[in-house]
Amino acid sequence: MRRDLALIYDWVPPHSRILDLACGEGDLLDHLARHKDVTGYGLEIDHQGINACIARGVDVIEQNIDDGLSNFPADSFDLVVMTEALQALERPDFALNEMLRVARECIITFPNFAYWRHRLHLGLKGRMPVSSSLPHAWYDTPNIHLSTFKDFARLCEDNGYTIVDQVIGRGDSWRGVGRWRNLLGETAIFRVKR
Repeated sequence: MRRDLALIYDWVPPHSRILDLACGEGDLLDHLARHKDVTGYGLEIDHQGINACIARGVDVIEQNIDDGLSNFPADSFDLVVMTEALQALERPDFALNEMLRVARECIITFPNFAYWRHRLHLGLKGRMPVSSSLPHAWYDTPNIHLSTFKDFARLCEDNGYTIVDQVIGRGDSWRGVGRWRNLLGETAIFRVKR
């Protein structure tokens, strides 16, 4: 399992009911179901990911997150997870509100556009950066809303949500929040409550 998913795994209580948005091939849900008796659904739009979920026995629904989560009633899950997809959504603010409508808590990961290497690349080369966390060229990227950790914290604050925990990552190294997180962090995992 990817290192970020392993950290998320640690934050999920046993016997929880989970909704995993943009679940990919269902790695996290499969692992949680086998080791923590977690139940829930994955949402995915990629057919290869959907087929992989079905093959491993993960309950998956083909659904575009940008269309909202109106097929789920309020408070129908304990936790909603979304890894590496917030920046690819048309309305990240709408998605965050929907996530915290269907559950009291969510866990979100996304790349940090303010990472020092991205800043340096843009400043020195005058071109959009390409890195492990932003692996696409500007013209073929699924990322349409690049943001920083500070931008996300402001979005949470503006909506009255509380950031309960966060871990900052750079490559395969993950650690607690430090003083220079917006400059030194390449990716983050945020745990947010309403």
